[in-house]
Amino acid sequence: MKPVNFAYERPRHLDDAIGLLAHKSAHVKVLAGGQSLGPMLNLRLVQPDLIIDITALDQLKRAEKLRDYLVLGACVTHADIEDGRVPDVTNGAMRAVAAGIAYRAVRNRGTIGGSLTNADPSADWVSALSALGAEAMVRGASGPRTLAVEDYVTGALETVLGADELLEAIRVPVQSASVQWGYYKVCRKTGEYAQAIGAVLLDRPRNVFRAVIGATERKPLVLSDARALFGGSTDLAQFDSIAADTMLQSSGMTDALDRQIHTVALARAVRQAAGA
Repeated sequence: MKPVNFAYERPRHLDDAIGLLAHKSAHVKVLAGGQSLGPMLNLRLVQPDLIIDITALDQLKRAEKLRDYLVLGACVTHADIEDGRVPDVTNGAMRAVAAGIAYRAVRNRGTIGGSLTNADPSADWVSALSALGAEAMVRGASGPRTLAVEDYVTGALETVLGADELLEAIRVPVQSASVQWGYYKVCRKTGEYAQAIGAVLLDRPRNVFRAVIGATERKPLVLSDARALFGGSTDLAQFDSIAADTMLQSSGMTDALDRQIHTVALARAVRQAAGA
């Protein structure tokens, strides 16, 4: 099965792309790496009137290290991060996450902004960027706005983006040299989307202690203060699996096996962070 006919535009300037998005009479889809949109077009799961190809927008490919943040354009690829072609402010955390995404062919084309905006709950960046405390930088006809990644993703395959808005960049905080990071995902085989994701970040110099449970068929469960999972402390050895299970139950996860898989994924991420 092949896609139906659609119009195609490849703007050279960001303002032109935003102007095209404001086309109220058309069903518009944005093309970056095409690793999600391409298959959906082939299967006719989406049938847009217009596709806006943003791969010619250099502003969306930038990687700029500022004093406290790294700004990554939405069209930076997973391979750019994996191979170190962009600065690393996470002591290798983002490079490791990127290296574990699907297959090399996907990483060569897939983009960090496309993955985040597709908002698949089982995708790596949705959970990893939430754990890192990253922010989404959005631009639309009414101007720019910045919000936490966990607020940008509102649900499975859903974001806050308005019809005339585009994800411009992701802003990642600079981590301290002593940051402790763990990330673990459960997959049936290499290259598949995750069944469960656990992530934990402990950065004592910055007083940051975050945990995320992802791949829950909805937006990730984000604890901006993870001490509730550690008996009120910042001691990684005090991880309380019962507290994690209770949190999952409170979120509506009723299946005991699902909760166990997610709790184990988080426990293994904690062990990674502790260096065990």
